[in-house]
Amino acid sequence: MPTKTRKSVPNVEASKTLDRRDFLRRSAITAVAAGALAACDRGEAKAVAAVATHDTSNHDGATQAAAAAPPLSKADEMDRMHEAGIKSFPAKTQGKGCQPFEPRMDKGVKVYELTAKEMRWEVAPGQTVPAMAFNGQVPGPEIRVTEGDRVRVILKNELNESTAIHFHGLELPNDQDGVPFITQPPVKPGQTYTYEFTVPNSGSHMYHSHHNAAKQVPLGLLGAFIVEPKNPRPIEKVDREYLMVLNDGQHGYTLNGKGFPATEPLVAKVGEKIRIRYMNEGMMIHPMHLHGMHMTVIDKDGWPVPAPWKCDTLNVAPGERWDVIVNCTMPGTWAFHCHILPHAESEHGMFGMVTALVVQK
Repeated sequence: MPTKTRKSVPNVEASKTLDRRDFLRRSAITAVAAGALAACDRGEAKAVAAVATHDTSNHDGATQAAAAAPPLSKADEMDRMHEAGIKSFPAKTQGKGCQPFEPRMDKGVKVYELTAKEMRWEVAPGQTVPAMAFNGQVPGPEIRVTEGDRVRVILKNELNESTAIHFHGLELPNDQDGVPFITQPPVKPGQTYTYEFTVPNSGSHMYHSHHNAAKQVPLGLLGAFIVEPKNPRPIEKVDREYLMVLNDGQHGYTLNGKGFPATEPLVAKVGEKIRIRYMNEGMMIHPMHLHGMHMTVIDKDGWPVPAPWKCDTLNVAPGERWDVIVNCTMPGTWAFHCHILPHAESEHGMFGMVTALVVQK
């Protein structure tokens, strides 16, 4: 509201001497002053104050230059954080998951020994979290066999709770399915349990806990179980292959057990063809988006699709596996991330489910 000015009572004798012109002049001055005060109350005080406080005595420019150098703005600070994250990629951290697992042979049987144990795992630089891991890796070591192989998996439980292993996607005899109280007893702390079977179907599969799984799988009790076909299709002949295990939960949003900038880039040369095996071990959907080039989808859950199809964003639901081919025709560093943006980026920069496809000339 405009400021009310108090009116003084004029001296009667003096007022008689005021002629009409003088009265009007003084009235005009009063009106201007009142208007200025009202303008201040309507939010124009900053402009008035700026004029009133302007120092015209200093003409050397020093004071004005200092005033023209504001502190780091919010936009500049946000840009700084984004740039720092990008420049640190790929950041070094302790531990690496999905490492190839060489079996020992026992009379023609491929034997894999997996020890489940609690540990600490560095998800991103300086971010160390509690984990449950097979053989000290999150995800566990990559088991790769050929269709028709005889396989023995020996599980040793060094956790403080029971566990088991389910071979997700493999069409095994019922007693090898790995679900406590349905197909086997739970493997209690300190116990060892053996699974043995002939690998029936090729494709991208997984192994993971199926006991208190909502806790144990997000904490790391999971891994890739890849079965090569006896007779590969022509479309499967590639120059390079990459595994991308998606997870979410207690460790945040991760690719192969790491969050950006600790994720690893996919690297290829111009003209090469790469295969990417997506596996979602999390509890959320993750639409994976590749910049610059399309993906050709060839397999779903280990089975060939009736007709390969193209996309640049592929939705990977919990438990799903998708295999895609990328023809690396465009040189450069291409962003590659989950397109549920809160899984990949914030005002502090990129994080979580972000990596890059680097196509070298």
